[in-house]
Amino acid sequence: MNGADTAWIIVATALVLFMTLPGLALFYGGLVKARNVLSVFMHCYAIACLMSVLWFFGGYSIAFGEGNALWGGLGKAMLNGIDADTLSGNLPEVLFFAFQMTFAIITPALIVGAYVERVGFGFVMIFSGLWMLLCYAPVTHWIWGGGMLSDGGIFGETGVRDFAGGIVVHETAGLAALMIAFFLGPRRDRHTPPHSPGFVMIGAAMLWVGWFGFNGGSQLAADGGAAMAITVTHLSAAAASLTWALYERVKYGKASLVGIVTGTIAGLASITPASGFVGPIEALIIGAIAGVMCQEAVGLIRNKLKIDDTLDVFAVHGVGGIFGTIMIAVFGAGSWAAQLGGLAVVGVFTVVVTFVLIKLTAMITPLRVDAETEVNGLDLAVHGERAYDHAS
Repeated sequence: MNGADTAWIIVATALVLFMTLPGLALFYGGLVKARNVLSVFMHCYAIACLMSVLWFFGGYSIAFGEGNALWGGLGKAMLNGIDADTLSGNLPEVLFFAFQMTFAIITPALIVGAYVERVGFGFVMIFSGLWMLLCYAPVTHWIWGGGMLSDGGIFGETGVRDFAGGIVVHETAGLAALMIAFFLGPRRDRHTPPHSPGFVMIGAAMLWVGWFGFNGGSQLAADGGAAMAITVTHLSAAAASLTWALYERVKYGKASLVGIVTGTIAGLASITPASGFVGPIEALIIGAIAGVMCQEAVGLIRNKLKIDDTLDVFAVHGVGGIFGTIMIAVFGAGSWAAQLGGLAVVGVFTVVVTFVLIKLTAMITPLRVDAETEVNGLDLAVHGERAYDHAS
């Protein structure tokens, strides 16, 4: 065991959990109507709890067990054979379990942004649990767990390069979000502005800080590679924030707070897969393009495709993660065949599994709340609480 590496990954684990609780919860919560903010908090919090338990019971083993090229098996279910002295590389394996658990928490939590303000709470819980086990965990095994998309797999010696989750996290969550939004249908009132842009900024700032653990921790060592990953992550986020705001100013005459912080998230998502493979100049390029590209994707999905992906999960996370994955090949850090092939394989798998799980879960519990609940707000109707005295 290496003490310095262990200490850093303990910190990184806390940072990645901080991204979901409270970062993502505040970011998403500020973007919805005041009468739905507690439901968003509840979704993020309950998902964090459920994924933690499911990761222990089987998710970790499916992702990182010693099964075959398709899945890791159940040999490590409930941390079977793992104690405080068991090592994964030069880290305690129980720490590696905990670090990866925080990724299994935030990935289904990202999907929350697609269905807020109209989804049934039962659907959120059942779908999220099944999706993490049957979609996220197998994809994790394929790329990070020695499975079929890793080095020596179906793309030869140079497998898919995904440092911290452009495919594993952002493509899978983005596509799942888009599909749920499509089957849910649009909100009855799509045009209400965010009830608390301040919440949005605070949440985005927490995500930015937490992302240092997300990307820097994925080095699994306290070394120069981790330091570079953190540096390029920050530069990409900063560049994307500026280009998003500038593009917004050019198009609409004003640069908004919600816009610039959404640009931050686009830059962070885009650099995630490449953060271990590129330098500062490449990071600035990735971020600068992402700030414009993801903003255009928002308009395309909302206005052209007419899909109410409420908080633009696919446009920001999906498009950003896919773009960053491709840029690895553009900058020569990975093969075109592996990068594009990996995106295609995971994309098709995610779409199929998500479709089946949406249909299956909808047979168990309603996908959408009734019209009265949606109009009055999910906070009081579903959870019996209000965020404010006069929620609107």
